[in-house]
Amino acid sequence: MAQVTLRKVSKSYDQHVQAVKAVDLDIADEEFVVLVGPSGCGKTTTLRMIAGLEEITDGEIAIAGEVVNDVPPRDRDIAMVFQNYALYPHMTVFDNMAFGLKLRKFPRDEIKRRVDEAARILDIGTLLARKPKALSGGQRQRVAMGRAIVRHPKVFLFDEPLSNLDAKLRVQMRTEIKKVHQAVRTTTVYVTHDQVEAMTLADRVVVMNHGVIEQVGPPQELYHNPVTRFVAGFIGSPAMNFLPCRVEAEGNQLALRLTDAIRLPVPPGRVDRYSPYKDREMVLGLRPEHLTELKDPAKPNVVRLDAPLDVTEPMGMEIMVHFHINGTALCGRVDPSVRAEAGEVLPMSADLNHMHLIDAESGRVV
Repeated sequence: MAQVTLRKVSKSYDQHVQAVKAVDLDIADEEFVVLVGPSGCGKTTTLRMIAGLEEITDGEIAIAGEVVNDVPPRDRDIAMVFQNYALYPHMTVFDNMAFGLKLRKFPRDEIKRRVDEAARILDIGTLLARKPKALSGGQRQRVAMGRAIVRHPKVFLFDEPLSNLDAKLRVQMRTEIKKVHQAVRTTTVYVTHDQVEAMTLADRVVVMNHGVIEQVGPPQELYHNPVTRFVAGFIGSPAMNFLPCRVEAEGNQLALRLTDAIRLPVPPGRVDRYSPYKDREMVLGLRPEHLTELKDPAKPNVVRLDAPLDVTEPMGMEIMVHFHINGTALCGRVDPSVRAEAGEVLPMSADLNHMHLIDAESGRVV
């Protein structure tokens, strides 16, 4: 079993720079966990501490139940795939993949068996005699993955492995990495700044910000039930819309006042939850797919908004529309059959069944 456990793990470079702050994380055997967040959030530092490439300042890291704080990287039984491939240019693909096994004095037959098996999984069997200069970027990344696979490590670590690839190849390689994990079933920790990569690859996503973990959970949970404004805005593309509002009583019900002219009724099922925030300045969160063309005005908890469009972006299967309410920029998604032109007023609907109410001070979703 190859669980990875972090207990109160911190990393400080000096008294003024704390890159990681008391992180607690449990990664199960065979789980694929993605650390995601903006630059400087501490995700790569966390990965490098697991690998042993960075010393931890405080806390404890365990792999397969063994504390590895003082264990050198070569003895942790991990394999790391880097952003820049790190292949030896003078060696063939076969020799690059076999190099680590040769250093460990594996028998020649065992080396060939492992390399052939990894080449089959990665579909690079016809490339084994080539050198890296004769490979495409995607092929080089496969070789780097193969070099890790042949070691049969307890844990795979990926440090932004797709960031050097073009957009189309990134999509292809995401699929390949997921297939490899399904075939090999090794505990995997993957770092990326791309939330689409995180959502499509992970069993669980770890969202980091300023050295702390904001939320951990399956991709769909983070998308539909974010616990902070940061997670709500980071997960999802385009990002969630945020509208300043005030919670006000309206008889026995509540309403969110956006402007003097725009008041949105709170769905009845949420009144009790939001009542403690009456007369408070809050933030309304709505994803672009819940701001769309007016279809069924009779649908419960759907309200009409007339939006003077600033910009439209035809995307083929949908049109992204951009507009403002009270100075706040918003983005919605409409059907490609809708006539949406910049400068025109488009009848839109806001589906409050999917709203998020956020405390403006703490940033917590209530």
